[in-house]
Amino acid sequence: MNFGKIRAGLKILEDATLNLGTYRRANENFGDKDYVVKCIADGNLNKERAISNFYYRTSGIYNKVCRYVAYIYRYDWMITPVVDRGLVVVPSHNEPSESSRNRYLKDFFTILKKFDDFNVKKFCGDAALKVIKNGCYYGYLTTSNNDKISIQELPPDYCRTRFSINGRPAVEFNMAFFDNFYPTTELRTKILNVFPPEFKKGYRAYKEGRLVPDFPGDTAGWYMLTPYNTIKFNINGDDTPIFIAAIPAIIDLDTAKELDQKRIAQKLLRILVQKMPLDKNGDPVFDVDEAQALHNNAVQMLSKAIGVDVLTTFADVDVADMSDKSNTSQSDDITRVKDSVFDEFGTSINNFNSTSNNALKYSSLNDASSIYNLIQQFEAFLNSLLEPYNRNAKKCYYMAEILPTTNENYQDLAKLYKDQTGSGFSKLKPAIALGQSESSVLATAYWENEVLDLIKVFVPPMTSATMNADTLTALTGNGEGASSEESSSAGRPEKPDEDKSNKTIANRESL
Repeated sequence: MNFGKIRAGLKILEDATLNLGTYRRANENFGDKDYVVKCIADGNLNKERAISNFYYRTSGIYNKVCRYVAYIYRYDWMITPVVDRGLVVVPSHNEPSESSRNRYLKDFFTILKKFDDFNVKKFCGDAALKVIKNGCYYGYLTTSNNDKISIQELPPDYCRTRFSINGRPAVEFNMAFFDNFYPTTELRTKILNVFPPEFKKGYRAYKEGRLVPDFPGDTAGWYMLTPYNTIKFNINGDDTPIFIAAIPAIIDLDTAKELDQKRIAQKLLRILVQKMPLDKNGDPVFDVDEAQALHNNAVQMLSKAIGVDVLTTFADVDVADMSDKSNTSQSDDITRVKDSVFDEFGTSINNFNSTSNNALKYSSLNDASSIYNLIQQFEAFLNSLLEPYNRNAKKCYYMAEILPTTNENYQDLAKLYKDQTGSGFSKLKPAIALGQSESSVLATAYWENEVLDLIKVFVPPMTSATMNADTLTALTGNGEGASSEESSSAGRPEKPDEDKSNKTIANRESL
């Protein structure tokens, strides 16, 4: 029989157990779970950073979790001058209190202007994202001609710290970076002119062969930068990307989802079986050529049909059903794998697909606490920028503070700060907690009250708490100042939705 004359069906399904994994096809190593686990176990930071950045670009879950944790804090900051009260209130023989106040105010507004130009919030958010993706952030502090703060970010693969100097990490930079990334002399010269002058000095020492390895197994080219110009951030002193351990679970999820897609495609396939009749002696009624013609006709007729293929046979055919007969649905399998991914991240899936308000609230608190160590480092960095203004610390020094405001709690903290103003606490913190800058709050208050004199134009309505007894008597005739609004709002105020229990929410929805 000439099988070349038999029309083959067009509906082909690949073996569902082979060639699984989108990430493996995109990058054979980074999509291999065994390879990733080995890199994590070996502590190879360069490979871990490469793997982390690969999944940040290709995995929606990894990308979303990294950005969620990096930007969970709002990085609201404020400057507090700590002044010797005696110098301001009691005049001094050498320095009158008014001139002291003016000098302190001048430095104070200079600091606010410098921090506003530096855009502290954006820098902290961007640096936090780099720390989460790469495990660390290296930078070199520079100042421009107009005394503005700027940071030259350094590639982490060419930076290292082995010890600290006066609490600052001593950053070493490998000058081989310029040869590896900028092979031509012209381009390398342009890049060196962009970097601070100290890097030219280090690169010259590298080319002269003076940057030798410091210990057995070390590489040449490491140059120690000035400690007071360098910064480094990481979480809990570890340069490992904090979510690298969740990537094997992402690979499992990718494999499970692709296997599920192949399973769905397999369900769509149908086989049309043509069984050729036999006579009473068991011999075929049609010869082979006739059966071949009938088969080819059926294939031609169904060539454009979706999910239908043709089988022509003289034998009895029994198609085995390979579908899963268990009670567990395939969606439950995917859900379990997906939940395991977020378990590895250490965050709740409710942060992205919320099903419980209480779980969301407590998970957000846990996520914020996981990078609080990074917030403390940012705060220490901002205070280091104030050192030039704190030379006379016995009389006055300036302190930078990052408020613990997150995207979940900033409204509650603003209300708490507002309540504290009634006891004499800061009047600036409520507005700063809502996202306004300290300079903006002060400028707006001065402009509205002193320049526009809006305090006389926009008079707040009087209430029983602000009116005296004579005014109440004149308005009500009996001295009772309770308004109809107050009398109609009896009972406990309704809780916000995030503080309600699931049962209460379900009862409200049923009504």
